[in-house]
Amino acid sequence: MVDEFFGVFSIGALIVVVVLLALLFYIVPIPLWITALASRVKVSLFSLVGMRLRKVPPSLIVNVLISARKAGLEMTTSDLETHFLAGGNVKRVVDAQIAADKANIALTFKQATAIDLAGRNVLDAVQTSVNPKVIDCPKTGTIAAVAKDGIQLNARARVTVRTNIERLVGGATEETIIARVGEGIVSAIGSADTYKLVLENPDSISKMVLQRGLDSGTAFEILSIDIADVDVGKNIGAFLQADQAEADLKVAQARAETRRAMAVAQEQEMKARVQEMRAKVVEAEAKVPLAISRAFVDGKLGVFDYYNLRNIQADTSMRDNIAGDAKEDEVDS
Repeated sequence: MVDEFFGVFSIGALIVVVVLLALLFYIVPIPLWITALASRVKVSLFSLVGMRLRKVPPSLIVNVLISARKAGLEMTTSDLETHFLAGGNVKRVVDAQIAADKANIALTFKQATAIDLAGRNVLDAVQTSVNPKVIDCPKTGTIAAVAKDGIQLNARARVTVRTNIERLVGGATEETIIARVGEGIVSAIGSADTYKLVLENPDSISKMVLQRGLDSGTAFEILSIDIADVDVGKNIGAFLQADQAEADLKVAQARAETRRAMAVAQEQEMKARVQEMRAKVVEAEAKVPLAISRAFVDGKLGVFDYYNLRNIQADTSMRDNIAGDAKEDEVDS
């Protein structure tokens, strides 16, 4: 029994020792400290333990620091820890500094960390500064512009840019470059007298656009603007003239319809006035017999006067009938 007890106790003690050693080596990364010493990078064990307690990966900091020291860059573990705790990408920042140093590009650790924390890829920025890239303008399709003679041209350009490290923080992105170049192309084509001049000298567009300083306030420096393709589109001037003619025709028709409506209204008004005058004449004629009878009663009209009046009326009626027959004969002839 005693032997069994000591045997179980020995196994338990061994397990505890192994766990304690594993925990010790996790908290105090001695192999990583030895690697740093072999690389001639001075990092104390207390610094490594502090990194572990601050939840900073010691292996990341030490390996990045070794790479920086081998490249001849001076930086401390405190700087790297601060950037990591701020949410930055430590490895990308150091790689960017190494690439910038090899390419003789002035890039300090403070600038690199500021660019990284701003959400920009500092390593890609350095690589683009060394090896300029080409941006298609626009990314898809073409830019449509109209010359002074009304002919539409569809153009597509390629813009060669390189990163401006000093303006990378707060500078505008590729979308701004594309928008400005597109605006410049539209303005350059629109100022041309004819589309033939643009087709003969497409480089005139790029020269005019470059003179505008389109990279101002952006994170890039425009090296060149090359017109990749120019195609002739629609005759916009002819379409506009046709549309204008159609609009003028509609306006003229509307005015003519207004005049016709006014003429019809005036005609209706004249007819109403004629009907009113005829009604007054009929009313006046209806009063004539009453006046004649009153004249007989008053003694102002005699029998011979009455017969003379009737003869005049009959003569007038006969003349009207003759005049009416003559008009009918003229119409028939």
